[in-house]
Order: sequence, then structure tokens, then C-alpha cells
Amino acid sequence: MNTLPVRLSPGDDLRRALEAQAPALGGSAMVVAGIGSLTDARLRFAGAESLVTLPGLFEIISLSGTLSRDGAHLHMSVAGADGRVFGGHVPYGNTVRTTAELLLVGLHEWQLTRAPDAATGFLELRIEPRSPSGRGD
Repeated sequence: MNTLPVRLSPGDDLRRALEAQAPALGGSAMVVAGIGSLTDARLRFAGAESLVTLPGLFEIISLSGTLSRDGAHLHMSVAGADGRVFGGHVPYGNTVRTTAELLLVGLHEWQLTRAPDAATGFLELRIEPRSPSGRGD
């Protein structure tokens, strides 16, 4: 198992910065832990089509998901100054306030991709073993 601890800096876009880490992990990885802080929070709530921007300062309570060459699929929970917790899908536009501290695990024996799924109508995760060459072909 190949682990990669990552610290993001103030001003980083959370999702873009995580997607940029995928090549260092062979293109397929899991985000297994994440904490930190955000200036405003952007989420897509369950079943919703539009994004919600929550104004204010937020702590990332939890963050997890998958990274692949096709992009990221991330979910997180955030808490505001009043202690209320919100959670959902992580889009672009979540700006790190002071830090985001993450643990990524590279999946060198597996190839993660996204493909249309007839049952859901969405691009869903496909998991395939990599070839012995490690290139996924």
C-alpha cells in the first residue's frame, strides 16, 4: 500500500488540488481521511442538481472519496461557527482557509475509471485489476 500524506495551503481549491495528486499515486487512489478549514463551503446535497454555497468559515469534519484519471468523486462534512454540520458531494470552488490535511492511498494493483451506468444514468466507478505491467492495459 502506497500512502501519501498531503497538506494543502490557503487559497487552494480543495478538489482541484486533490485531482492533481492522482498522477503521483499511479492515477488511482482513495482519499481516506481529511480535515481542515474552508472559506465558504460548496456542496451538492443528496439528490440535488444544483450546488449550494454556504457563506462563512467552516471546519472540514470528514472528507473521503476516490481519485482517478477521470477526476474525483468526493464527499465531505463541514461544520460552521454555530456547530451545524452539512454534508454532500464536493464540487470545485471549495477554498482552503488555513489548511487541509489529507491521507491518500494509492491503488497500484487497481485501475479506477468512470463509465456510464445504464441503471443509474450517471458516470459510475469501474474497478479493474491492472495488468502485470502496472499500466492498466
